[in-house]
Amino acid sequence: MLLRRPPTLQVVDEPFLPADASLEEIDARWAWLRAGNPKYFDGPAYHVLGVHRNGSGGVVLHVVATSYRFYAVQDETYDLGVRGLGVRGVCFHGRNALVGRRAEDVAHYPGQWEFVPGGTLEPGRDPKEMLVQELSEEAGLTPARPPSPVAVIYDPPARAWQLLYRIDAASQETGAGDGEHT
Repeated sequence: MLLRRPPTLQVVDEPFLPADASLEEIDARWAWLRAGNPKYFDGPAYHVLGVHRNGSGGVVLHVVATSYRFYAVQDETYDLGVRGLGVRGVCFHGRNALVGRRAEDVAHYPGQWEFVPGGTLEPGRDPKEMLVQELSEEAGLTPARPPSPVAVIYDPPARAWQLLYRIDAASQETGAGDGEHT
């Protein structure tokens, strides 16, 4: 969904727990994920309950806080119905779009090329502020101006919604990235 106005998050106050799910099964799957990749960490994340246009060129996303593990343990055979929310930037550094090859130990699309920066939106965080932080962490860059909203997209294989922004990077670099990309 292309945007003419910034997206709005409508946060539901009650935390989300998957209905009819075995916490023992979730914990076992989480332990298996962590054994294969110790970089996994559990923390707060958003689950998207619904998305709709607001009639003025924007989008409202109804979200609720949940545990990242409820999102991460899902696969083709085990679906808890949790749909995550991330932020992604299409960053231009001069005339070039910034892309990175995902590391082999990430959850989705290992070894694939993607636009940088991006990440899972943490509850209570402003999407644009988080994207600026990710730009610094992943690419060592600062924005020339605040990110501008472009679209809201759904990624079926990752079971996640993404808030997509355009970022124009300043010419100076702040340092190296964090190793999430190769």
